[in-house]
Amino acid sequence: MSLLKDFRSLESMNCLICRQAEIVDGLASVTFERGEVKLTVSSVPARICPNCGEAYVEEDVAVKLLREAEEISAAGELEAVIEYNWVNLR
Repeated sequence: MSLLKDFRSLESMNCLICRQAEIVDGLASVTFERGEVKLTVSSVPARICPNCGEAYVEEDVAVKLLREAEEISAAGELEAVIEYNWVNLR
């Protein structure tokens, strides 16, 4: 079992960064930057640390986000801000 892929199946998980709080379900904004290209995706389903704000996304969500970032980069866009629901519908 991959921790990053299957962390939602765990009853509880402490934040791996601050180790001070148990992560909770929520929505996060994720930003990708490569050179001059910047993509921000809002309303991404994640588990979030209420102490430090670190967000953890499942593997399938991360794959969708990375594909979208590649498409935006390939299209020549330098900056984009989108909602996760839009990514999820593609």
